[in-house]
Amino acid sequence: AALCKIMDFSGAKRQIEEALALDPKYVKAWARKGDIEMVMKEYHKAQESYKKGLNVDPTNTTCRDGLQKVTAQISYGRSNMSEEDKKEQAAHSMADPEIQGILQDPVMQQILKDFGENPNAAQLAMKDPGVRMKIEKLIAAGIIETG
Repeated sequence: AALCKIMDFSGAKRQIEEALALDPKYVKAWARKGDIEMVMKEYHKAQESYKKGLNVDPTNTTCRDGLQKVTAQISYGRSNMSEEDKKEQAAHSMADPEIQGILQDPVMQQILKDFGENPNAAQLAMKDPGVRMKIEKLIAAGIIETG
């Protein structure tokens, strides 16, 4: 909390990750990690953190509220962003090794291509939970725009 007060979000996030390495069932840490990732505009990571907290405690209001906020930001917030902010978010996301891995996966490259060229094949691919999760991460990261 002290590192957040002095705006050292990366340091605070590192400390929370250390706490989670010691106790992955520490729901408050998942919630704080999600909150920090929201501030850092790492929406795909915040979404995942809140979901992990809810997997530990499905009744946790902080994680539930955080997940609702990040989902709203992903769904509606980008429409209110300037083009510069969208580019900044996408550039930040592209530096994430997880996002890079998804984009470098040949199967995912084909699926992303299918979204533009073969919507039926893309819809079929979205029935796979693993593919759906990766697409949702790309949307949350601002790499793919919907609507």
